[in-house]
Amino acid sequence: MLIIKIVSFCFITLFLYLILKEQKSETAIYVSIVAGILIFLILVPQISEIINFIKDIATKANIDIIYIEIVLKIVAIAYLTSFCSEICKDAGAGSIATKVEFSGKIIILVLAIPILMAVLESILKIM
Repeated sequence: MLIIKIVSFCFITLFLYLILKEQKSETAIYVSIVAGILIFLILVPQISEIINFIKDIATKANIDIIYIEIVLKIVAIAYLTSFCSEICKDAGAGSIATKVEFSGKIIILVLAIPILMAVLESILKIM
């Protein structure tokens, strides 16, 4: 199972991180960042499957693909923002982590505007 491989990799990385943190804190941060990137790369095929599945369902349900793409972008931004924020916190840069989270929220809000407008137009048509 893939999760067992990922968890095993994370425990090994954690062990290296804890050892290196005592000796060279800079190297420990790099180990953490590289581990995160490798885990993300391992999960890319699964992410692609999810995206294709959602697009297929949207096509079958006659949902405009533009809205599905916006939702997928919002989810991606949320995950990437969280990932970056956690790396910043691990590096001891909590203030940068907060700014990354704030910028992600603003970008998500901007992306959500077309969906909100479509919902409002639908409500107005019903009335």
